Formats: sequence, C-alpha cells, structure tokens
Amino acid sequence: MRILVVDDEQRLADGIRRGLEAEGFGVDVAHNGVDGLWRARETTYDAIVLDLMMPGMSGWKVCEALRAEENWTPVLMLTAKDGEWDQVEALETGADDYVTKPFSFAVLVARLRALIRRGGIERPAVLEAGDLRLDPGARMVWRGDAEIALTSREFSVLEHLIRHRGQVLSKRELIAGVWNDDFEGDPNIIEVYVGHLRRKVDRPFGRDAIQTVRGAGYRLAADGG
Repeated sequence: MRILVVDDEQRLADGIRRGLEAEGFGVDVAHNGVDGLWRARETTYDAIVLDLMMPGMSGWKVCEALRAEENWTPVLMLTAKDGEWDQVEALETGADDYVTKPFSFAVLVARLRALIRRGGIERPAVLEAGDLRLDPGARMVWRGDAEIALTSREFSVLEHLIRHRGQVLSKRELIAGVWNDDFEGDPNIIEVYVGHLRRKVDRPFGRDAIQTVRGAGYRLAADGG
C-alpha cells in the first residue's frame, strides 16, 4: 500500500514516513501543497496524509482541487486547529477524516488503515437521496424544487445521515460525526434534532425518509422516503 504524506514541517513528515514504512507502507513525501497536488495527480495512492495549514497552497485547496477532478483517494487531514468549524471545513472540502496535532501515531495508523479498507468513496458536490438534495458547500437543502431552511446543527445531522444513506447509525455515531468524541451531553439530544428534521424535510412532503431502527439508531432511506 502506498501513502502520500504532504506536510511543510520536514521533521514531522519524515517521522511519519519512517513510522509508516516500519508498518509496511510505501511512502512518498511532499513538503508543500503544490508538490503534493502534483504527486497526487501523477501517482495512484491508497491514501493521502495532508497537512491543513501550509504556505502557498493549503491542505484545504489541495483536497478541493482533487475532488473537483473526481480524484477520490482517501484523505486524512492533519491539523493543529481543533475548532469545530475548522473540522467541518476540512470534511466539507472532501477530506475523509482528520487528526489534530499532537497526535498518537498508533491512532494515525489505525485511521489510515480504516480509510484504506473503505477505499475511495465518491463524494459528489451535491448529495442526493431520491428528491432530497443537500449541498455541503452552499449549505442548502431541497425537496424537489422546494428549498428547506435548516439550522446549522440540523444541517450537520442531516448531512451525516445522507452521507450514510441506507445505513443504520447509532446515537453515538451521529454524535461523533456531528459534534465530536468529547461530547459529554445527553445523547438523547439526537432525538430532538431528528424530530426537527422530520418536521421540516419529511412531513410537509408526505415522506418518511428518516427512520427509527428500534434499539439500533436511525437511518435515512436511500431513496429519500
């Protein structure tokens, strides 16, 4: 398996390279976004480890360019910024996962292996489930031609459901995807947001897309209900 590491911190990039090679990966390294994008275009990789903040061309821009070219190689973003919206922006530009610096190398490897097992999953600009459409970049939602107004959190919950349409997601999985693993509130908050979404994207249109799977969690019907 071949990995591309793109990070302008040379010592960190070389350390990641040595560690991954010890784990049996083949590794190429680029120290800026421009070179990283060129390598990603010229070579087929199983995954890319991409620093978020780099001079010249950021990880955001590299990832955005790859996705615009329909290059779906899994991207694991490295960032020293752990704010909620930084994480959201990383994911919305097409990254598959992220870790914040400083990070555990064991966790980095585990997440890389998980991404490689999933493979390159196509992430179109507009996500669809039947006539339900969601545009992550513009943060807009429609049923057919009708635009639906959602709060920021409602949008994030629906986005996570539609990205995993047809799959059952537990409350904890939704919380991890929408908030983060450090969320210490009541997991039943998910029920509140699911209720809000049903009242906005389902009932006015006579649909039942957001389904409760008893004892397991929630599922968005792949056909949009």
